[in-house]
Amino acid sequence: MTQPVLSHYQAAVLLKARTEQETAVSVSLTLNIDECAVDLTAEGVVLPDGQILPWSAIEYIHNQENAVFTIENGAADKVHNFSDELQRAYSLFPTKTAPTMLVSGITMHRIVDCDPHQDTLNKIKALGSKPIGRVLDTTMGLGYTAIQAAQTASKVVTCELDPTVEEVCRANPWSQELFTRDNIERHIGHCWDVIEEFPDGAFDAIIHDPPMFNMAGELYSVEFYRELYRVLRNRGRLFHYIGNPQKKSGATHTRGAIRRLKEAGFKRVSGRDQAFGVLALK
Repeated sequence: MTQPVLSHYQAAVLLKARTEQETAVSVSLTLNIDECAVDLTAEGVVLPDGQILPWSAIEYIHNQENAVFTIENGAADKVHNFSDELQRAYSLFPTKTAPTMLVSGITMHRIVDCDPHQDTLNKIKALGSKPIGRVLDTTMGLGYTAIQAAQTASKVVTCELDPTVEEVCRANPWSQELFTRDNIERHIGHCWDVIEEFPDGAFDAIIHDPPMFNMAGELYSVEFYRELYRVLRNRGRLFHYIGNPQKKSGATHTRGAIRRLKEAGFKRVSGRDQAFGVLALK
């Protein structure tokens, strides 16, 4: 099995079972992907690989509601990495489904009235049809978009600026298909630079889900949109995640993005409010 991973949600299940004097309980060690049986003893929880996680560690995990922990040799280690290159801190933030990633304290997925898994499904659905052929995912993050697109696409190319993010992905059970699927191709580097490597019309669809405007304004520029237009085939589709259109900042950025996408050559640019973005056609 992969390395066990726990958050306060799973710790609560274990502590409840101890209170009820259970000797075994079913719990997820993969952050809600699946469950397995574990034995409960006076010392702690006996995991399937034989290691014992002490109750003191489980209580600590339970009290850390904004963190995720890998378990090794009976010890809990917080998933937290710091990028010296970009001076950013990355960590996993648990939800009732897939975790999101905190980038210097900012969540990279919707977690209010939504969850990271549903957020990803909304983005894929916003393309208007299931991704087929070659798909470009401009910003990898935890890889959820690339993994979902790869279910139907023949090839998904995804870019990640910071190699430190890959370290977080390797600790996240929900990100493992990034490293196991043959039809996902990962590039480390700024997508502005990586996209220059691709020929005209290289992709059948593009999913552009950049960081917030104030963190990566260049990825909202007409110059970058022109590159997206160049590498998209004729009649190809681009979904561009921008932000909540019901909020003032989201509405402002959406209007600006629509104007610049049209300037770059895209046609029929229309809002996809449920997915917090816009769809554009070439």
